Amino acid sequence: MKAGQSQTNVSADTILTKSKMTLTSTAFRNDFTIPQQFTCQGEDISPELAWSGTPEGTQCFALLCEDPDAPGGTYIHWVIYNIPATERGLAENFPKRDKLPNGTRQGTNDFKQMGYGGPCPPPGKAHRYYFKLYALDAMINIPGEATRDLLQNAMHGHILAEGETMGTYAKK
Repeated sequence: MKAGQSQTNVSADTILTKSKMTLTSTAFRNDFTIPQQFTCQGEDISPELAWSGTPEGTQCFALLCEDPDAPGGTYIHWVIYNIPATERGLAENFPKRDKLPNGTRQGTNDFKQMGYGGPCPPPGKAHRYYFKLYALDAMINIPGEATRDLLQNAMHGHILAEGETMGTYAKK
């Protein structure tokens, strides 16, 4: 290295993540309460989600839903990936199956179930639920049942853009 130059250590994801997408839900506004029907105290169905700002080169999307306030550490509520690049959202009450006709795949959440598992915090303070969307430059191949950790490893170096929305919920 020549005098006056500095070295920067950044991961491939940092370099590739150049844009932000917008992720919204018709069920709740960002930083507001998630309605009971989308929780374990209701119908436990997934809320409708929509996104915009897809970058050029996107091959598919992945989405994670996480509760960082869970007593035992971050709790995973949804692992979904290989959502076609042509999609701009997920319907309410998304099917809880691994493989869907359009190629979308779902993994196992921390309830040890396939698909979405709604907020179900212990009584007390409201928890935060982050829905995190990723635009990827490659399809993801995970043999067997996917978990959040397997998906994050497979996404490494392939993230073009990210978006998130967050809702809260406290048991009534």
